[in-house]
Amino acid sequence: MPRPHSSPNPAAEQRELWQRVNELWELSAKKDVARIRDSLHPAYMGWDMSAPLPHDRDAAVHSVTSASPKLTAYSLVPLSVRVYERSVGVVHYRYQATVEPEGGNPMQVTGSWTEVYVKQENRWLMVAVSGRPNPNGGTHVSGPAAA
Repeated sequence: MPRPHSSPNPAAEQRELWQRVNELWELSAKKDVARIRDSLHPAYMGWDMSAPLPHDRDAAVHSVTSASPKLTAYSLVPLSVRVYERSVGVVHYRYQATVEPEGGNPMQVTGSWTEVYVKQENRWLMVAVSGRPNPNGGTHVSGPAAA
């Protein structure tokens, strides 16, 4: 099994990978479908473990279309960011997000997430995700916290 931190500057690679995670959340907030599709490996497979089965790239891209709840705010807390052999990255983190369903009230959602990346042509492409919202993690938000 490859050892983590095998590059001359592992901290820089970890920061780069964590920045990529944040970029993808920002693309989701903007509902930038084309750039999200481009950020996912063609063989991507993920699993929101609150769903019965894993999902493919098309389903992941569809999850940020105009029909999905709007992501209005989020906060990410890295728990582990590892780079292996300068080409594979694994990130574990917690998230807190405010989402607003069309015509509905804003909701606060929290959870834990793992993302796996492969570096190709100097770009991190997501190949897999797994995680879930916390049980009872969705609560209505009112007032300034919803903004």
